[in-house]
Amino acid sequence: MNSLPWIEKYRPRLLNEIVGNEQIINKLYKIKELNGNLPNMILSGSPGIGKTTSIYCLLNELLPESMRKEAILELNASDDRGIDVIRSQIKSFCSKKLTFEDNEEFKGKHKIVILDEADSMTIGAQQALRRTMELYSNTTRFVFACNQSNKIIEPLQSRCAILKYLKLEDKDILKRLLVIIEKENVKYDESGLQALLFTCDGDMRQAINNLQSCWLGFKFVNDSNIYKIVDSPHPLIIKKILGIKDLNKQLDILNLELFDKGFNAIDIITIFFRIIKNIESISESVKLEMLKLVGFYHLRILQGCNSNLQMYGLISEINKLL
Repeated sequence: MNSLPWIEKYRPRLLNEIVGNEQIINKLYKIKELNGNLPNMILSGSPGIGKTTSIYCLLNELLPESMRKEAILELNASDDRGIDVIRSQIKSFCSKKLTFEDNEEFKGKHKIVILDEADSMTIGAQQALRRTMELYSNTTRFVFACNQSNKIIEPLQSRCAILKYLKLEDKDILKRLLVIIEKENVKYDESGLQALLFTCDGDMRQAINNLQSCWLGFKFVNDSNIYKIVDSPHPLIIKKILGIKDLNKQLDILNLELFDKGFNAIDIITIFFRIIKNIESISESVKLEMLKLVGFYHLRILQGCNSNLQMYGLISEINKLL
């Protein structure tokens, strides 16, 4: 058990262990009260916020352990996403009779097909699923987990209940991190926790991975160690650039503390956006102008323009607003 990654070791097993997205979890409790008569579902939201975990927690409470292996088929649709998978694996699973189908415990319940990363499925595969869902509606339910529900075709969306997960709040992530820190006897300081929350951006999986990596690598969790682990520019450097009005000094910091240390323009401009969005010492109108500039220069960098030159241009434009 000790060799398990912490994201698996501390993965919730029951619905009451999940943090955040209370409204969605309450809906899953209501579905649980239907005693296994699940609707087909689409779970959408950004990565690392508990979509797949929550459906497994629901199934853990609905199905005895002895039945789960035979009654649940999970496919990661980013690997198995062609029409052949629908015709072979999924259809054969839907049509097979379970050994315990007549068991009193299984009465009223259904087999479950979980398609993770379902927005990566080909259009042909999604269209083939429509008929399969109808043919086996008496015995099988489908759960699609995806980052963007609009990439699921309309006919599938109309057959499913859509649950939209929100990014986790900092307080929810912090609550789980403190539990892990206590159980693993991790040494940390407050700056380390703030850095974990900043770098994960609402992604619980990334926060726990960063915590474990930092603890294994440095045996102490603080902000400088976290930023070394995630290989991301330190927000204090960005704040330092925004805190001075001398353009030459700003460009020196950009070169010496960011470009010379190997950070690319995309990393830097992403942190710029998040810092400017949350900075309180700037008026809303100036903040809005700055964010427009960041968006404009971000687009230019993505289009392949000289990255360093674009960052110099952004800094000089921001300097005029300070």
